[in-house]
Amino acid sequence: MNLALLTVLVMGVLYLGYRFYAPYIARILGEDDRRKTPAVEINDGLDYCPCSRPVLFSHHFATIAGAGPIVGPTLAAVYGVVPAMLWIVLGGILFGAVHDYVSMYASIRHRGRSIPQITSRYGGKLGFGLFIGFAILALILVNAIFLKLSVQALVSVIPAAFVNFDPGQFAWTSRLVMEDGSFRVGGIATTSVIVISLVAPVMGYFLYVRKVSTKIMLPIALGVAVLSFVVGLYYPVSFTGLDRATVMAIWTGVLAVYTLFAAALPIWLLLEPRDFINSFVLYIGIFGLLVGALVAGLSGATVGGEGTLPLFSVGRGTEILGPIFPLLFITIACGALSGFHSLVASGTTAKGISVESDARRIGYGSMVVESAFAFLVLIAIAVGLGAAGYFGASGIVWPTEPGMQKNPVLGFAMGFGGLLHQALPFIPLPLLIVFGMLMLEGFLITTLDSAVRLNRYLLEEVWMMAFKNPPKWLMSYWFNTLLSVIAMVGLAVSGGVEALWPVFGTANQLLGALTLTVLSLWLITIRKPAWFTVIPALFMIATTLTSLVEMLWKHAGLSGAPANPVLLVADAVLLVFALGVIVVAVVRIFGRGAGKTAEPEPQPAEA
Repeated sequence: MNLALLTVLVMGVLYLGYRFYAPYIARILGEDDRRKTPAVEINDGLDYCPCSRPVLFSHHFATIAGAGPIVGPTLAAVYGVVPAMLWIVLGGILFGAVHDYVSMYASIRHRGRSIPQITSRYGGKLGFGLFIGFAILALILVNAIFLKLSVQALVSVIPAAFVNFDPGQFAWTSRLVMEDGSFRVGGIATTSVIVISLVAPVMGYFLYVRKVSTKIMLPIALGVAVLSFVVGLYYPVSFTGLDRATVMAIWTGVLAVYTLFAAALPIWLLLEPRDFINSFVLYIGIFGLLVGALVAGLSGATVGGEGTLPLFSVGRGTEILGPIFPLLFITIACGALSGFHSLVASGTTAKGISVESDARRIGYGSMVVESAFAFLVLIAIAVGLGAAGYFGASGIVWPTEPGMQKNPVLGFAMGFGGLLHQALPFIPLPLLIVFGMLMLEGFLITTLDSAVRLNRYLLEEVWMMAFKNPPKWLMSYWFNTLLSVIAMVGLAVSGGVEALWPVFGTANQLLGALTLTVLSLWLITIRKPAWFTVIPALFMIATTLTSLVEMLWKHAGLSGAPANPVLLVADAVLLVFALGVIVVAVVRIFGRGAGKTAEPEPQPAEA
């Protein structure tokens, strides 16, 4: 199928979902811009701060995207372009965008409370304990994984052999090309991260203290994003005389300190303005992929043609990755549905919403953009990387040669560069690959700082539930942030991330299933139609429980593979949490007669 035509069709369907399905749900929810939001009513200058829609959209999108819409579609393309595309498009419109929007809206209607806190209102202390326990464990795992991936990205290099270029092309900067001809892509990204982080507080000061118009700050933020990339090309950070392990340890410490401050300081001072600036790197990359797909398609590029990934390869995917159900729906999370999004939507974004309709535009809209991005990643892999670079002995994503490790991150970067180089051959391929890597690294850092802040929120909620009057030190921003950072670093450096990685995808989707269950319970209790959350909840419950049971069987050694006690315990804990929340929700709906005595929805309290 022609690449340009397919791209136009997918983008059109995603737009229709945003244009018609989102307003339909808003009418059911009773969206009303006349009601004061928690950000306006409380406005404590720390966590609750009314934020302009473009800035908040950038923060939210940069946080939820992470590496998920890149790694997931890259791995799931093994089943063929069509199965992955259908889940991205339909899952994004009917599942993920609904999940994110309703999570954010529910938080707004509950004084900016998080999903675990909302669970305590409608599911009692038992429901709260089960949900928040699972959420904290899942976030620690997310933080550790993203910390490790961020460090690996910051020290990464792209071997010259992968791109076949003449180092003489880059005589204008000797620091970009290493002695062996490799690209110092990690050093470029490091410089970019430093520049953006240093400028962010200044940007926050002008946006929130001096109240400078967002229209004025938009081009400035774009300029800073571009400037950080250019500075990185000329002055990539490098460590001479140190081995890779030592450099990784240094960056682990630096990122730990950065996240400590980013998660504890007022949200307007560092986190939101940094995400605002960094999001333009992401927007440029997404726009570049879109232009690349259209131009390459108009030049005759096709999906499913010679040299590209096949439209359907379910049999081969089953052999390599496993059965398409449930693994396709577990592997592609961000881009279709991701439970982590609910913690972002209700943990930080809802506290900055100025009017209720912004929840629809930001919650539903950013998920649609993420689905579009996930689709563009899929076709970049299918066309830009192609079958030869994806499969086989020399394959980057699913190599068959013994001893070779799959590398979906590099696979995406090369697919990104390959697709754009087909469309814009006058741009050197190595620079396009470098920019693809920069996109990924930007997503990682922006997700990392927000995820640590979310963990801080959840810990504060635990202390408030555990004690009538928690000690001040226990509720300190710095104490809970430090606790979150220590847990993140401890798991990251212990090697536990590698052991628990197979469970990560299921845990994330399980969080989404449980969030949809809680949202359904809330809607039923207040006598609102809930079919648009119930149906996705049932499907994701079936998907994740099937995955957990299969992993229990495998990790117990019953499938012929060696037993893995660590993963077996992790599977069992997740299963207990999941079944506990589901049982609590069912009992509340049918046992107590939810909906018969609907409770009034809580309104924002005065600060």
